[in-house]
Order: sequence, then structure tokens, then C-alpha cells
Amino acid sequence: MSIVPTDNLRSPGRLGRLGIFIAGFFTAVLLLFALTHPSSTGFARWLQRTLDLGIDQLAIVQRIQRLQRLESVKYTLEKVVTGERPSRFLPQSLAGERLLLIVRGEVFAGVDLGKLQSSDVQVNGKQVKITLPHAEIFSTRLDNNQTRVYSRETGLLVPADPNLESEVRAEAERQLLQAALTDGILNNASTNARGTVTALVQALGFTDVDVN
Repeated sequence: MSIVPTDNLRSPGRLGRLGIFIAGFFTAVLLLFALTHPSSTGFARWLQRTLDLGIDQLAIVQRIQRLQRLESVKYTLEKVVTGERPSRFLPQSLAGERLLLIVRGEVFAGVDLGKLQSSDVQVNGKQVKITLPHAEIFSTRLDNNQTRVYSRETGLLVPADPNLESEVRAEAERQLLQAALTDGILNNASTNARGTVTALVQALGFTDVDVN
């Protein structure tokens, strides 16, 4: 069995770190020379603009991403939703069932700014162009405190169906979402999100902000 000296195992690590330090040192010296030497004025300006652009773009993306799921619209609706269990052979009064539910619900929409990518932000001096993710529906829910059964009619020959109210509630959520979409909730969410992001970027010192 051969034994490898421990010094030989540690030496590459020290040499590697030394190499990284030397490379970093000479890189810093070259950058300093490029920024200060008269013959390198053009390159210095280009490099400074590149550094500023990267920092500004990164700052904008990070600030916007911090907003995460920006809920910019809440749509509220109150309506009556009907659910039935029709009778096939007997009169409705004997074997059918009908339920009227007064529902009040809310739909929340907005833009998930956590999906924003660096490529969605373009910076040119004090001008910024931003392409936001598409607006989306975040949630649809019924307000249980404001939702109630208005009436329920059950045939004389059948018991009340325990699942009917749950099915009517599900249908109410579907109708609530459809009404919100028809009334343009996603367009409103996009408009409000653009306004919020525009104000945020202007607060960073940019004067010409175009948010799509």
C-alpha cells in the first residue's frame, strides 16, 4: 500500500487560490489602465456605459421582482344562482328539487412580476422599456358570510340531496369568473400593473419609462 503525503494534497489548492488572486489583480490593473490612460478614452467610455447599463438593469429587475404577485384588480359580484334536480317521471313537486343561492364572490387578478426576466428590461441612459408578463387570474372565491340559501324546494317523495348546494356553489364560482373575464378584468389588471411599475421605475430616477 502506498501512502500519499498530505502536503501534496493541499498544494494544488493553495496554488489555485494564488492563481485566481493573480488573475484578479492583473484584471483590475488592466481595467484601471483602460479607464485612466488617455489613449484608451473610447474604450473607457464604452466600458463605463456597459457597467452602468448592467447595474441599472439589474436594479430595475430586482425592484420589480420584489413585488411578486401584484394583485391589481378585485372584481366583486352578487347574483342569484339556481340549481335543480329535475324529475324524469314524476311531477317536480313530488320527486324534484330546486335550490336558489344568493352568492357574493370576488375574483382577484394581477401580474406575477416574479416571472420578469432580465431580457424584458432594456435600458438606454434615462430611458427604460419594460415588457411585463401577461395578466392572470390569481383566485376566485365566494364570500361565505355573504352567501346564503334563498330558497330550497324538495319533492315529497325524495330526500334533500346533500351535494346540491356544493354543486351550485361551484357553478356560482364559474359564473363569477366568466363575468369578470367578460367585463375585462385582465385588461384592467394589465393597465393597473403598468401604472404601478411605471411609478416604481420613475422613482429610481428614470425619466422616460415605457411599460408594455
